[in-house]
Amino acid sequence: MPYRVKLEIFEGPLDLLLYLIKKNEVDIYNIPIATIAEQYLEYLSFMQMLDLDNVGDFLVIASTLMHIKSKMLLPPEELDEEEEDIDPREELVKRLTEYRKFKDVADKLKHIENIQSKTFTRKAQFDIKENIPVHFEANVFDLISVFNKVMKDVPKEVFHEVIKDEVTVEEKTHELLHLLAKKPKLYFTKLLKSVKSKLEIIATFLSILELIRLKEIKVYQSDDFAEIEIVRNEEHRLVTN
Repeated sequence: MPYRVKLEIFEGPLDLLLYLIKKNEVDIYNIPIATIAEQYLEYLSFMQMLDLDNVGDFLVIASTLMHIKSKMLLPPEELDEEEEDIDPREELVKRLTEYRKFKDVADKLKHIENIQSKTFTRKAQFDIKENIPVHFEANVFDLISVFNKVMKDVPKEVFHEVIKDEVTVEEKTHELLHLLAKKPKLYFTKLLKSVKSKLEIIATFLSILELIRLKEIKVYQSDDFAEIEIVRNEEHRLVTN
């Protein structure tokens, strides 16, 4: 069954690095390169398997990480005097801190823009006036993280299951919209675990990415790395109708 579908990447390689730094709760000024590089390459392998667009940009940063890792593994006697005084991570840390400042400003502007629609950024966890939880939008790496875990949890015998009827992304897209017509929201992990095969998991995941790209759905979390909720994008439906 052909399931490799080209879709847009909604975040860039520096976003993935910041995501992994936050997920691992490590200091951006003292990045454990070996750990972060290993996890980065794991995410990259899933992006390549899914044939997502702009993976080339991620390969550049992957090469940078591996170069830094190799530099840090070299014994001191193999480094010249200048290299001994310079942390191989310095340039990357500088890029990440500058990019994070840019992202913080962008998040604040988005927060201001979306106050009226009750869409909040990651820093706003509660509606102060009404004292009720609010949600922030999940990103593609949150989705890939759950997808990766579900794929690993699928029993090996399921991987070799013979599927007589082909499952396409288009079919899963229509099925997802049909489910959302019946329910106000779906839970991403539960949705992936409800399907019967590896290929169907992939088709389901790709259909979600496609619907996000088309602005038909939105994905939310109540906290960092919390369960991802899928809802219809009512604003988009009003515009298109």
